[in-house]
Amino acid sequence: MPVLVWAILLVLANSLWLALDVLTLPGNWLMVATTATVAWVNWKGHMIGLGPIIAMAALALVGELGELLAGAAGAKRAGSSRRGAIGAVAGGMLGAVVGTFVIPIPGLGSLIGLCVGACAAAFVLEFTSGRTIQSALRSGAGAGVGGLAGTLIKMAIGLVIWFIAAVAAFWP
Repeated sequence: MPVLVWAILLVLANSLWLALDVLTLPGNWLMVATTATVAWVNWKGHMIGLGPIIAMAALALVGELGELLAGAAGAKRAGSSRRGAIGAVAGGMLGAVVGTFVIPIPGLGSLIGLCVGACAAAFVLEFTSGRTIQSALRSGAGAGVGGLAGTLIKMAIGLVIWFIAAVAAFWP
């Protein structure tokens, strides 16, 4: 298959993987894996070098860490304890999965589920540890906003990864 066809298929596949970021799925890692696979298949054509793949993997790691820690950071910033911050992370992950099925609007259900799950978990853990309802609500709201920020960070990094792969595929 000509290199141009591989480049077009790579951009199309990576566009699909990028859309998975909205669902809080590992779209960035799928872009890295797909790009590395295309590079390996076309190693004689020198289509994509190792440098862009390493940069993409590093960015994917930063995106995952940003998404994971943003809910906890939002809760902590709103005055949450460590328990509430950990609950925000776990609640966000669980909420994203539940939201995907409960609200069957692609992307939106997962995002709403993530925010609600992070908020609810942080609230419950803060309230049951003796905090006032006001304080627990503030922590929950911070966790929900942090979860949204984390997904947006991951999506922005995903766009950069997509761009790196596209440029590397068409202009080796």
